[in-house]
Amino acid sequence: MAVYTEVSFEQARHFLEPLGLGQLQTMEGCSGGIENTNYFVTTDKGAYVLTLFERLTFEQLPFYLRLMKHLANNGIPVPDPAANRDGDILHRLVDKPAAVVNRLRGKSELAPSGDHCAAVAGMLANMHLAAREFPMAQPNLRGLPWWNETVPVVLPYLETPQATLLQSELAYQNHVAASSSFAALPRGPIHADLFRDNVMFETGPEALDNRGQPQLTGFFDFYFAGVDSWLFDIAVCLNDWCVDLPTGVEDTARTQRFLAAYEAVRPLTAAERQLLPATARAAALRFWISRLWDFYLPREATMLKAHDPTHFERVLRQRLAKPLNP
Repeated sequence: MAVYTEVSFEQARHFLEPLGLGQLQTMEGCSGGIENTNYFVTTDKGAYVLTLFERLTFEQLPFYLRLMKHLANNGIPVPDPAANRDGDILHRLVDKPAAVVNRLRGKSELAPSGDHCAAVAGMLANMHLAAREFPMAQPNLRGLPWWNETVPVVLPYLETPQATLLQSELAYQNHVAASSSFAALPRGPIHADLFRDNVMFETGPEALDNRGQPQLTGFFDFYFAGVDSWLFDIAVCLNDWCVDLPTGVEDTARTQRFLAAYEAVRPLTAAERQLLPATARAAALRFWISRLWDFYLPREATMLKAHDPTHFERVLRQRLAKPLNP
């Protein structure tokens, strides 16, 4: 989240009126993330997130918003886009595409335990299964074609060791993508960005469920979602939830908890087991490329905080040195 487009209190108040969300009381710009303009807003009826989309178009956005609505209707805890009287969930504000969703309760767990990892994995598997019946399709816009387009753009900014690693790993991932095992991977709508800060857990007296486990209250920020392999979603999570952030080293215990909880809902196929090590590398590569792009070619924004691109270089090097063992 960031603030690229300034919205006044009066503009927001007039925007919210036809959505039936109550009278605007407060609004605050959000500093986390880097893709869209986000405001936390409260009304006399509840707490919401107002998003203006800075890169995604009116043509692209129905996929994301309808996917969230589909998941919410199927029992997956995700933000539910607000509709106007005509049933539209994609709106326009300051001549930008805009949406409003309910704000999830709780907070993100930035130092997760094995229990947190298991909760995320189980819900991720349920989300994959729930999304099978979603009728719309859109590719992962940050998938392999985007990597191939973007690597030449960021290469001039890198030292030789980083450039060599980036090019060699990209060549390897193109090779993997041409294999029969890759073609056999189960696919469907995926989140594609389910980091620690995109999941909420309950806090306070109700923090644990009736089994004494952390109570997951929702997944959010679906604006990188697309149709891709379910395995890629798993790999993105493993590279964030199940590594030591300062070093990128795998936390084997958390990895095992994550995979066991996922497979308790949806067992992995033979092709997924075979390609999990390569896909963990692919997920590290994807976020290294995007962070390099955002770091060296930033957009102007109020409150923008660019992520450190070297983090996913470290994760990739660790996945090469010690391949993930499913």
